Amino acid sequence: MENEIVFLGTAGNLSVVSKNLRKGGGIIVRCGEVQIHIDPGAGALRSAAEANVNLRENTAVLVSHAHLNHCNDINAVLAAMTHNNLDVKGILIGNESLLRDPTVSVMTRFAESCAEKIILAEPGKKIAIEEVEIEFLKTKHKDSSIGFKIKTPKFVLIYTGDTAYDREIIDQYLQSDILILNVPFPFGAQEHLLNSDDAVNILKFVKPQVAIITHFGSKMISASPIYEAREIQKQSGVPTLAAEDGMHIDPMAYSKERTQKMVDFLAKEKPA
Repeated sequence: MENEIVFLGTAGNLSVVSKNLRKGGGIIVRCGEVQIHIDPGAGALRSAAEANVNLRENTAVLVSHAHLNHCNDINAVLAAMTHNNLDVKGILIGNESLLRDPTVSVMTRFAESCAEKIILAEPGKKIAIEEVEIEFLKTKHKDSSIGFKIKTPKFVLIYTGDTAYDREIIDQYLQSDILILNVPFPFGAQEHLLNSDDAVNILKFVKPQVAIITHFGSKMISASPIYEAREIQKQSGVPTLAAEDGMHIDPMAYSKERTQKMVDFLAKEKPA
């Protein structure tokens, strides 16, 4: 598929992965010849194989921050996409905690040498990969975590990364077709990251074409992500999906371009 989103895993932490409640591995975003791998956490290689994703086709690897559930398999993914450094290629994009913090030793020098280019992601900065523009977004989270706005010729996707609710931050999510929210906690949970109540408040303001919740903690899994997504949709009025491990989504089904074409078609078909 030319345009596709694949959820390699939906686990919100390593505890969820270790208990085999959900897989890790991150998210794949494809647009034409560009394949972006976001947050390659634990089990990325196996999850990719099970989802029929070829990591050799990765154009860029994006890491929001240096927590292991977001970057545990970064070394293996970079080796896999470059034939173990025989074909140096691609862009590695990481935040300050991954690339600059001397107390963090996730990345090996060998893995760094596999990437053709390494870019430090700072909020507000933008880069272009062929026809795809990636903007780095603020989060309210320790370890200088970042989110990503991926603007393609066909759709605009935003990945919040790990963040708490903050009115200033959600302004960045406006004008998105697809909003992927990391929601580890269900309604009523008072925690340091997003819960379902926060998701409702964000969606009422942002109003994307569709929202997808992912990155589930054990409390969210116990509450049932599908139930939480349905209730978020009911309260916000925005179509909301609960991501599943290995789930493939056609982003064009939720693009403004397709919606406008449908409106135009129906207008033409309407009898005078």
